[in-house]
Formats: sequence, C-alpha cells, structure tokens
Amino acid sequence: MQKVLLILAAGMGSRYGGMKQLDEVGPSGESIMEYSVYDAIRSGFEKVVFVIRRSFEKDFTRQIINKISPVIETDLVFQELDNLPEPFGCNKSRTKPWGTGHAVWVARQSVNKPFVVINADDFYGREAYEVMANHLDTLPQESQGRYAMCGYRLENTLSEHGYVSRGVCKVDGNHRLLNVTEFTQIQKDESEKIISKGSDVALQPGEIVSMNFWGFTPDVFDHLDNKMRMFLEKEQDNDQAEFFLPFVIDELISEKKAVVNVLQSNAEWFGVTYRADKEAARKRIHQLVNKKEYPAKLF
Repeated sequence: MQKVLLILAAGMGSRYGGMKQLDEVGPSGESIMEYSVYDAIRSGFEKVVFVIRRSFEKDFTRQIINKISPVIETDLVFQELDNLPEPFGCNKSRTKPWGTGHAVWVARQSVNKPFVVINADDFYGREAYEVMANHLDTLPQESQGRYAMCGYRLENTLSEHGYVSRGVCKVDGNHRLLNVTEFTQIQKDESEKIISKGSDVALQPGEIVSMNFWGFTPDVFDHLDNKMRMFLEKEQDNDQAEFFLPFVIDELISEKKAVVNVLQSNAEWFGVTYRADKEAARKRIHQLVNKKEYPAKLF
C-alpha cells in the first residue's frame, strides 16, 4: 500500500530559541527530520509532505527539499494563520499558531493515501516506522476510522533542561487507545518523581505517552474539517486557543467514530525541546552512525 509521511515543521521554537527543525545534528549536517525521512524510505514510504511557514520556504527548500527530492517525492504546504476553512478569518492580533490539528488540516489537498504524522524535531527510531508501516500495509482497502499511534514510555521522553508537555494515554487490554489526557510542565522533582506542575499530578514512569506519531487514513481530514469549524465557532477571537490533534482523536474515540491501535515497539525516542538538548541529540546520532545503523551521509 502506498504511504505518505507528513512532517509538521512549522513550529516557531519559542523554548528552543530558533528554528530547531533545520538545526544540524548529523555528521554531514543532517537535521533530525532527515533521519525520519531516511527511516520512512527504508520502511516503504513513497512521498513526504512538509508543513512549514512561507517565511522560511527559501531556506527550507535549499537545506531540505533539494537534498531529498532526488530519492523521494516531496511536497510543501503552508500553515499560515489565515489559512482557515471558509468563512472563518484570523483575528489580526493573533500571533500564536493554531496548533497541530490545524497543521495536519492544511495538508488535506496533498495527502490522499494512508499517512503518518510526525514532529520535525523528534527522532522516533527506525523500528517505529517499520511497525507503523506494517499496520498501514495490513489495513483493508478503503479503510476508514482505523488509526494507530506509536506510544513511548513517559520516563524516556523527558528533558534534562526544562519541562515538557505530554499526552498521557489510557490503553485497554487489546492495545486500543481509550483517551489522551494532556499534562503540562512535566519534570522530575528533587526526589526523581515525575510531576506535572501544570496540574499538580504525580505521573508514573511507565505511562504510555503520545509523541505525535500517528497513522491515519485520509478520511481523517473530513473529521478535522468538521472539528475545526466547531473549534473556530467558539475560539476564533481567542488569541491563545489551539486546535490540538490529540484532542480531536480523543473526541472521535468517545464518539465511536475511530478506533486507534497503540502500537508496541522498542524504538528509542529523543528530541530537542530546549537548545541544551541539541548536544545530547547530536551525540546520540553519532553513536548510531558509529554502530552502522545510519550512514555518515544520508542523502
């Protein structure tokens, strides 16, 4: 089955202090998302679509598209504040992006095959792509509402340099996602307990969290469009409100419009939330290269 990789790369990097999606961590100047593309190609993906902002289209094309387009079909779509379903418009005072649900929605005209959504600044591991590709390949033709998520243990997704936000997943005995609860300001405290300061809740190290690694069939775009219209009817003039992808999936599950399999893998996640995370990511990439899991030059 043909498969598409959709990479969310329009983030502003406020906590990082710059465009972390283009930062070089590989021995030949590769960004983290280039490793994602490389792993996806090895797992049978045939197209990659990047969600970016127009303000850095030129740099992105020079650094990423020109490098990978000889080996895989590529496309660019733009997440702009005024790119909204009619008849909605953007409040002129708004500067904050509309969120991950909106980022996926803007790709609706470029994706018509089963697809995977990932963050540009997260390294998910080759096995995660293989497990997700196998899931998509075994779906019956024209499947709808049969989605998937690669889950990671919370303790393996923290940053040593500041707090993170994570969607904690409740999963049933059949590895089906029941709901996702968003927790903010997650850090280890002085006693090494994992605490969400945003909600004053202690979390368990082994809890499964969503790292925004989702597998969808194209029917999800109709759901996103409907949910986004409902969101904008209430929040169009709220400068801080965001339309989050996990919230949409949570609603679809509760409405029995979707079934989400939580896929198991031993893949290792790492990413860059803060600038201080970059050195750890760079060292981990170099270790993988030294172990011959990746070539010294990807493309």
